[in-house]
Amino acid sequence: MANPIVKCNVANCAFWGEGNRCQAESILVEIDSHADRDYHMEASDEPYADALHRDAADKSAETCCHTFRPKK
Repeated sequence: MANPIVKCNVANCAFWGEGNRCQAESILVEIDSHADRDYHMEASDEPYADALHRDAADKSAETCCHTFRPKK
């Protein structure tokens, strides 16, 4: 299966690419009620190992991206 094109408007993210395309190997999207959780993505042997749960959102405005890392 080909990787989907993920569009992102957050230009100060380390994974942001030309044409507003996310360049991350994997992406974690979470519901806003979990927005303050820290999944320690860089330190994990398996990406998002701590994010193995299921939630529901009624609309996209209730979600957020945990893959964001500010450009250095």
